Amino acid sequence: MESKWVRAKDKVIEELELPKDVMFNLPKITIVGNGEVCIENHKGIISFDRESVKVNSKIGTVLITGESFEISFIGGETLVIQGIFKSIVYEGII
Repeated sequence: MESKWVRAKDKVIEELELPKDVMFNLPKITIVGNGEVCIENHKGIISFDRESVKVNSKIGTVLITGESFEISFIGGETLVIQGIFKSIVYEGII
């Protein structure tokens, strides 16, 4: 059950139209076609190879599958991967 504090915080964020990904440090995943994925607010790369990437986040792990993956940018809490993407799956809370 959510506490009054959490419900009040949610209400303030909603009323002020603040971005939830920023306020709660949630992962933000931007997909451009099937060739580029940008993950913001990640908590680290768990595994990486040419066919899969597993990334840790506040809400669990994110598994990306496909082929010919390359990391085109990594900095701070932002990761950009290029390749041919087949699926992106949230694996649940860690």
